[in-house]
Amino acid sequence: MPEVPAQEQQWPGRTDELTPAPDHGEESWVGRERLTGRRVLVTGGDSGIGRAVCVTFAKEGAEVLFTHLPQEEDDAAATVDAVAAAGGRARAVEADLRTHDAVRSVADRVREDLGGLDVLVCNAAYQMTHDLLEDFPPEQVKRTFATNVFPVFWLVRELAEELEAAGGNVVVTTSVQAYQPADHLLDYAASKAALTNLVVNLAQELGPRGVRVNAVAPGPIWTPLIPSTMSGDKVEGFGSSTPLGRVGQPVEVAAAFVFLASDEAGYVSGSVLGVTGGKPVF
Repeated sequence: MPEVPAQEQQWPGRTDELTPAPDHGEESWVGRERLTGRRVLVTGGDSGIGRAVCVTFAKEGAEVLFTHLPQEEDDAAATVDAVAAAGGRARAVEADLRTHDAVRSVADRVREDLGGLDVLVCNAAYQMTHDLLEDFPPEQVKRTFATNVFPVFWLVRELAEELEAAGGNVVVTTSVQAYQPADHLLDYAASKAALTNLVVNLAQELGPRGVRVNAVAPGPIWTPLIPSTMSGDKVEGFGSSTPLGRVGQPVEVAAAFVFLASDEAGYVSGSVLGVTGGKPVF
């Protein structure tokens, strides 16, 4: 992949404005029926890692419902089209998951549209960078935790019975930032560290009920979140500092989700799988 040039977008960003274009697996992923018949909820499925999860899961035979913000309607429609082109079907649900009422409404949609749940993918996230501690607005810190952490707890709580009935599993998007926090991502990094702890605790809580809980910790991945939340100078060359020397593609992260959601990971729970280009997650 060519080096990422300097660029900026308005939050939350658009996939079709990314240079170079990201790979979500539309052409590159070959399904092997590893998730046939699985009913899946993906939060933040409109773009980036979430879109790649929707596409690859559909190619593996899953039925997908995903959430997106009102501002992400165009990208959400593109995800639906990408899944359809892959021979699957995805339902898009507009939802801001920062309130328990919104989460409960999504849980109701899962029961109504999917009739149960086999895999819960908690991927929706918010970040905004600042160079100095004093520059972080209090409302931003609240929004970061309300988006990144609270909905995971609430969704697992609301859908635990469905997951138990299906012998299902949960996969949460954390981040290398939980292990190697950057000073310009203070609140985001802290929220991802909280998720790592929550995953371990949920695995202990739900294991006796037959539900596995794991996490994927991405490193620098090329998504609209990057140019829409970082300055152009930080975007330029994004990912080149990793041992592998390049930015990661969304489909490369989705591969970890497919593994953890499948029967191949039947004895894996309470684990964090890093997709970081070589940066450590321990």
